[in-house]
Amino acid sequence: MWRTTLFLISGLFLAIAASMWFTPHTWYETVPGVAMMGPFNLHFIRDIALAFLMSAGALIYGAWKLNSGVAITGAAWPCMHGLFHISIWIGRGVPLDDIAMVNLFGIQLPAWLALAAAIKLQTEKGRP
Repeated sequence: MWRTTLFLISGLFLAIAASMWFTPHTWYETVPGVAMMGPFNLHFIRDIALAFLMSAGALIYGAWKLNSGVAITGAAWPCMHGLFHISIWIGRGVPLDDIAMVNLFGIQLPAWLALAAAIKLQTEKGRP
């Protein structure tokens, strides 16, 4: 179960990375809250895409090899990113708006679920 969870979250992170890399203007204009953080910056967006790509790669490898340490490493950046977004949300006054929903479902849940799955991955060792 945890292995499958990591593969699914990896797919999400790969899709995010691809969107940011190949259609950065569309990503910038359509994700709620992104444009309010500052002007379009292709270099910065592609840097973040590469972070998502690295995270996805580590989650995939960790899940494939049942290596909890590698999977935890893959979950580390999304969790730190999530903490940063919590601070932004608090700074905005804790509103329950579309930006908060994107934060919750697009950033927080995948990040923390990936970390939990990575930690629990050790329990799947030895199973067929």
